[in-house]
Amino acid sequence: MKDKDYDISWDEWDELHDPRPDEQDFDRVVKAAMSRRGFLGGVVALGSGAAVMGMGPLLPGSSAKAAGEASRFAFKAIPIYTDSTVHVPEGYNWYELAKWGQPLFSGTAELDHATGGSVEASGKVFGENTDGMELFNVGGHELIAVNHEYVNPKINLPQNEGGKPATAEDVLKLQNLQGVSVFEIVEQDGKWQIALDSPYNRRITNHTPMAITGPAAGHDLLKTQADPEGREVLGTSNNCGAGRTPWGTYLTCEENFNGYFGSTDAEYALSAEFKRYGIGLESRYDYDKFDSRFDISKNPNEPNRFGWIVEIDPSDPNSKPVKRTALGRFKHENAATAVAPDGRIIVYLGDDERGEYLYKYVSNGIYTPGGDTSALLDDGQLFAARFNEDGTGEWIALTPETTGGMDPAQILIHTRLAASKTGATTMDRPEWVAVNPYAVEAYCALTNNKNRGVKPNAGGDETPVGGPNPREANNYGQIVRWYPENDDHADASFRWDLFVMAGNPGVHQDSYAGSANINEGNLFNSPDGMMFDSAGLLWIQTDGNDSNEGDFVGMGNNQMLAGDPATGRIERFLTGPKGSEVTGITWSSDKRTMFVGIQHPKAPFPDGEGKLARSTVIAVRRDDGGLVG
Repeated sequence: MKDKDYDISWDEWDELHDPRPDEQDFDRVVKAAMSRRGFLGGVVALGSGAAVMGMGPLLPGSSAKAAGEASRFAFKAIPIYTDSTVHVPEGYNWYELAKWGQPLFSGTAELDHATGGSVEASGKVFGENTDGMELFNVGGHELIAVNHEYVNPKINLPQNEGGKPATAEDVLKLQNLQGVSVFEIVEQDGKWQIALDSPYNRRITNHTPMAITGPAAGHDLLKTQADPEGREVLGTSNNCGAGRTPWGTYLTCEENFNGYFGSTDAEYALSAEFKRYGIGLESRYDYDKFDSRFDISKNPNEPNRFGWIVEIDPSDPNSKPVKRTALGRFKHENAATAVAPDGRIIVYLGDDERGEYLYKYVSNGIYTPGGDTSALLDDGQLFAARFNEDGTGEWIALTPETTGGMDPAQILIHTRLAASKTGATTMDRPEWVAVNPYAVEAYCALTNNKNRGVKPNAGGDETPVGGPNPREANNYGQIVRWYPENDDHADASFRWDLFVMAGNPGVHQDSYAGSANINEGNLFNSPDGMMFDSAGLLWIQTDGNDSNEGDFVGMGNNQMLAGDPATGRIERFLTGPKGSEVTGITWSSDKRTMFVGIQHPKAPFPDGEGKLARSTVIAVRRDDGGLVG
């Protein structure tokens, strides 16, 4: 393994190890894209909301006025920063709540910066690379469930050359640092802190037993020698975004699971299904060299047991997490839920890879508060989204009829292949979905896609320029918004527009300048995490290029902004330290504290010079104790 593989993003790693084929009709695609780019430059310059030439409506009647609208934001926007700490507006403050290696239980050693901590402690501490999170109030106890997306071996194994695992013990340590933490927090002297030894505190790792339920449970493709019934799996991996159910459980989302699998047999023949999911002969972290479960030549079905939504009950530390196969298998970003007027449960799901799809699950059962919810995420229909050029769209049911005869279980196990057969719209890396609690609408962050109009996706599906993906070689990203017909999230039809197109008007004069609600004071790229607060504001977190050079001049470090759905106005609230992604957001029950994740920062954050960089959850408050969400 090359050391540099640890230092690149997951999508870059996928392309390095599984390069996409060139577009066969490249000249046609580029010609169409360049024609569209010329037109879009005029649209952005004029602030038009016209749904023409495949652009679709762009904040109709509002984005051009955004700069002049009265602000609903209770803060003064901050400038960019390029340093190694967190910045928030005047009148606000922040402090650390939890960071990698911090004990959740007494008797566990604090992080040793020379060794990255012991393997014995690795399953008892706050894990690595914090991501999606939710807060639950259980009988007056404030509990946070938070994902630990992946590991940074050069930091976690600082004594190893290049951070490369050298023993099975090294691998176990890395595996324990992934998964999920559930812990109670208590407020003392005006600050929240981890409640050591709370009975709710729990670590869920790559080795925690989990049930497999839903239509794919027990299928031959999920059976292994260790689990011949195909109904129980050890662990959850690469947990990215998150969600919560109306009945108070946590949904953690398995994303780039493919990088943990490899083959000790260099001649092992990769299936088309493996290639579509980016599973190759070489793993990213060498787990397969020390843990045969991750060796596809020995356990070819094990990868099929990852890439799911996992439901966790934070109120019961003895409960068994459940992988819900009815929600499909792909690189899940997050899981945003809604309740239809008739009580059916809707879950919106993005597949975070270039040219993949946006999905929706609709339960067959009805949610009744206090009623039985055990089957609501097991029995339902999965759909993929088709966005039309005229600003309309529809959800296409993934059934044997629409997928060329795939059986129901195979549709869920190989969801990407199923969606490819339906004519759904390939998207610019659909990441977090956020559902507006005060209007029947939902938003999806399309973070970027350098291959838009240039190369097909991993399955060979075209990625034409148009609709909600209106720019060729899109390095800035955009946020698409849709409005379900009949004010019903379960409806099969919707209308859509673009809430914002990120860009840089100081560098570009065409569509790459961004939409009319982008200006030199709120520049950003690569929208990723999103969440609505109790006031109906949309918080937008970024994970993009923080070089502050070239196309990205004026954007500074990754950041968090607030957007007003009514006006389109967007203002910068927080900037993270250099090298970090800002990801994951939730609030205390009294809404006076906002918790924000800072993932993969560079040293010296947060402990100072000479210390290891540590992913950290911070708490943000107003100096006057007022509401922050």
